[in-house]
Amino acid sequence: MMGDLSFYQGKRVLVTGHTGFKGIWLSKTLSMAGARLLGYSLESPTEEGKRLFDGTIASAVDSRLGDVRDFDHLQRVFAEFRPEIVFHLAAQPIVLESYRDPVGTYATNVMGTVNLMECVRRSDSVRSVVNVTTDKVYENREWEWGYRENDGLDGFDPYSNSKSCSELVTRTFCRSFFADREVAVSTVRAGNVIGGGDFSPNRIIPDCVRAACKGEVIRVRNPFSIRPYQHVLDPIMAYLLIGERQFGHKEFADSYNVGPDECDCVTTGELATLFCNTWGEGVWWQTVDIATAHEANFLKLDCSKIQKKLGWRPICHIREAVSRTVEWAKAWQIGADITSVMEAQIGEFIDRA
Repeated sequence: MMGDLSFYQGKRVLVTGHTGFKGIWLSKTLSMAGARLLGYSLESPTEEGKRLFDGTIASAVDSRLGDVRDFDHLQRVFAEFRPEIVFHLAAQPIVLESYRDPVGTYATNVMGTVNLMECVRRSDSVRSVVNVTTDKVYENREWEWGYRENDGLDGFDPYSNSKSCSELVTRTFCRSFFADREVAVSTVRAGNVIGGGDFSPNRIIPDCVRAACKGEVIRVRNPFSIRPYQHVLDPIMAYLLIGERQFGHKEFADSYNVGPDECDCVTTGELATLFCNTWGEGVWWQTVDIATAHEANFLKLDCSKIQKKLGWRPICHIREAVSRTVEWAKAWQIGADITSVMEAQIGEFIDRA
């Protein structure tokens, strides 16, 4: 079931945030599945991201530059395209950036969700919506077991809290407007995602790649913090599975955790060491004492719900996830055909799923 993407062939699919890291991987997978694809997003904030988008999926997607905070524009796009399935990925995704710009973060992540859900409410074509949030939506008590979907939502920092609010907005729209309609809506709380094509600042693997390419020492802020790291294609396959299964079957619409097996929840220092060993070339890391904002020390997810209800399971263990990321990064570094690398990794994932 996980590996059969034929459902998406010919479906009208709208992806917000399609120029971002996960948005590009999702859009590429959907284009390979034969979907009629429209993307709605701002331009990538990095030059590398713009080059990646232009070189991989720009020709396969009807790309509309727009801001989810602009309701009127988003509504016009909905009315014109009449999507059947919506994947909502557009967000301000960086924790440290949310401390610098809390107003912009809340405007994008909360009002962006309100605008999207209102467009869905006014639509007569949408049947399936997947709102992608984060594992950080939970009130983090630093306990040793994984959070379940019925645990309390209270993200600590402005980014995490704005995503908690996005979850609540989605839940309210479902109760208030979609209870008697054939519109199935799920929220998905994914763990820390790694993979080729993430050029974001203040993320451990992109920081590792940038330092390795320059021959510099990798600087690690919190080497003992534990996170549920996973390869980007694991949550992508979960989003696609949810989008399909709930289409016409509202009993599958729910909130889902998507994360790695427990053995793949590692410390940031362990991840950095694994990266260095995989990259080679004498790359190494050291701890740096940087005064920074609050970050959680311990965070894991209990993913038994999606495994039992939908049959999803992670494909990649952490060593393979890092290996795939390094393979992609080295191909990008030398100017290789990155589209072929992405298509090969996606194809292998689908075969194994």
